[in-house]
Amino acid sequence: MLRSFGFIATGIWAAAFMSSTQAAVKDIEALFRPDPANPQINEFVNQTPSEGFCLQMPGACVPEGLFTLIAPIRFESTGPVQAFHTDPRQGGMAKVPSHWQRIDMTHESGAVESLEIRIAGIGHESGVSEYVTLLVGGKIDDPPGPAWDQLWTGAGWKYAPPPCGSVPSATLGYHGYNSFWRVPLNAGACAKQARFTIPSFIYQYFVYGYVLRTPNPLNMRSGKYTGKINYTVGPGQDFDMGDLMIPSDTMLTLNFTLTVEHILKVEIPPGGNKVELVPEGGWQAWLNKGRRPTRLFRDQTFNLWASSPFKMHMECQYTAGDTCGLRDLDGNQAPLQVAVTLPGGLVSESGSAVVRQPLRVSDSAAFRPIAYTDRKPGTMHFDIRNNDVADMLARPANTYKGTVTIIWESEVD
Repeated sequence: MLRSFGFIATGIWAAAFMSSTQAAVKDIEALFRPDPANPQINEFVNQTPSEGFCLQMPGACVPEGLFTLIAPIRFESTGPVQAFHTDPRQGGMAKVPSHWQRIDMTHESGAVESLEIRIAGIGHESGVSEYVTLLVGGKIDDPPGPAWDQLWTGAGWKYAPPPCGSVPSATLGYHGYNSFWRVPLNAGACAKQARFTIPSFIYQYFVYGYVLRTPNPLNMRSGKYTGKINYTVGPGQDFDMGDLMIPSDTMLTLNFTLTVEHILKVEIPPGGNKVELVPEGGWQAWLNKGRRPTRLFRDQTFNLWASSPFKMHMECQYTAGDTCGLRDLDGNQAPLQVAVTLPGGLVSESGSAVVRQPLRVSDSAAFRPIAYTDRKPGTMHFDIRNNDVADMLARPANTYKGTVTIIWESEVD
């Protein structure tokens, strides 16, 4: 005998009912901050704690990047579920937006990146309401458990109907029988057929599982990106629980915030800001054997942390064409060639490795990471070439000096 039966579905492992007056809005935040312990992982980390299924069973969610949230939307049926109904829309049904949807995420500067989301699961807390009694075979089933499975054709409620997929377990919760259905990509409706006539249905709230595809943070600016998506709720809408179920709110809004905290740091070893140019092997070959040097140079190493695109340019105390110069007290000047070699994981705009790339006064050189660079060595190359060295050595008693300022700029348009 089945008498005065009410159905509470699609809320998982919740401790209390959600108020139907709550706005159906959820905020989801993700953060990218370079992790020196895992420099190879360049991904956003979801900062929004899961509710429901993934809160209780993280081991079933984390490997797949699945998160779950509770939607504070109440459903009430407009009539009974008929036994052995043939229209799936007249029973325990769920259809969700399981396809990938793109969301424009706008930076404070106006720059736009794309986030993608799909709904990958729907949760159920299925059983009797707190004010309705379920009798099966003359026995009160409280809390509902095996009796709930007897109400539906096929296997128990936790075994999802196709095209949905099941999870390994279900539990008895405070309000009823807790279960969760996985929803494959581009799935249609998942529906259960009743074996008995069920006079009333109530969904006090529902739980939805989602997965994200976030943009590459290494190509993004520091700061916050915001965007949102609106889902319609009700018969024939994005979240569709069948024709019998009428929601208390017809809109579910997800607000997204992506926060990017880049790092760009340059470390020059002590004394590295004073560069002395010398011939290869030092001055002894000239002083002892009269061999004039053909090149004066110094390679100065530095350590670099970088997780975002950046530019390099230079400013000069003395300018010599499109490069800097060194000058003696008499005003004689020698051009100084400046170039940079960057560590692996950083490439030029064309995507090539950065090896002795010249720096110019008239323009900036742009670089971008293909992986987070965590305290990797690079080299600044300072060089005076053959003809210019010969001019300098014609005045051997003179000292040539100059200041070159190398600027790393992280804000790249």
